[in-house]
Amino acid sequence: MDQNQTLQTKLKEAYSHKFKSIEKRIGHALSDAKVDLKNISLDEMKALTNTFVEEETHTLKEEVEKLLEQKEAIERALHKKSEELQIAKYEVFNAIEEQLKDDKAVHMLHQIKLQSIDLYDMLSEMVESAIITALEKDTDGDVNESIKEVIKDITFESIKEGSLNTIRVRKILSTILATTIEVAEATPTRAQEILSATLKGMRSGLIKSIDRFKQRVAFMPVEAKHILIEDYDTIIEDLHQTDTLFSQIIITQASQSSQYIKKILLELNKEMRYDLEELILISKETAEVIKEKFSAFAKIAAKKADSALHSPKAQEAKKMGIQAWEVARAALGSAIKSAKDAMEKKDR
Repeated sequence: MDQNQTLQTKLKEAYSHKFKSIEKRIGHALSDAKVDLKNISLDEMKALTNTFVEEETHTLKEEVEKLLEQKEAIERALHKKSEELQIAKYEVFNAIEEQLKDDKAVHMLHQIKLQSIDLYDMLSEMVESAIITALEKDTDGDVNESIKEVIKDITFESIKEGSLNTIRVRKILSTILATTIEVAEATPTRAQEILSATLKGMRSGLIKSIDRFKQRVAFMPVEAKHILIEDYDTIIEDLHQTDTLFSQIIITQASQSSQYIKKILLELNKEMRYDLEELILISKETAEVIKEKFSAFAKIAAKKADSALHSPKAQEAKKMGIQAWEVARAALGSAIKSAKDAMEKKDR
């Protein structure tokens, strides 16, 4: 048994919960184990600290582990029930569609369906089906416009109802483009027009989604403002880089594709940089509307954040920050002194 293990054993044997305060428990253990704190090494300090943390937290640790097990079980059950929920929704929509004879009514039902189900479960399949159908029904050579419009609608319907944050938008746009690339790979002679129309449709759908978001913010009632204020800073930041996000998605998908598709995508991305002005403009306008509507709420959020600075956790972080500064200052002072001493010796 090495020195640190011996120290840990002594401290465990001396540690007693008969003392009410943690200070007394630690003080008694250190005294009983005859620990020389003046000459303690870093390894010994680590062993000492780990021992006391373990002694004080082992019950809580066991409780956390039990809760984590319960959480995993709940997550598994939630996943299973979520799948059952989606299937039930599909069955309802399919049953309604069976009763509809009019194409206009079916189209309306599909719009509602798109807003009511988990998009990520079906987005890829829907895009693939839409593009293949457009290619198959291309009798007048206007497939470009058909694909652009259908991708615009899918992009808009996918984004419009949820949160307008980078992670969600990136996932939707990346899924749409990745699926389109698969179709383009399988139809190389039409890859250029498929990808070009898809990117234009994605851009138009994103612009339309952001514009709708701007309108919702402008007329949103006071009681509903908490929906956005929770994400205030993130949304403002995201809206100032939508053009960058759009280009990044294209570049990322290009890097994962064949050389042929990669070349097409990078060329299209270069061309589209000059066509993103409308996207940039609507994004900036939306950011300004949010700032105007939520500036007062942002101040309230700042006050809440200020009160959080007085929490025990914040105080501990502050204390450690001061200590880190003091250590750095001492080290710097020592280095300056050593440098001065060396210079003085040299001058002599």
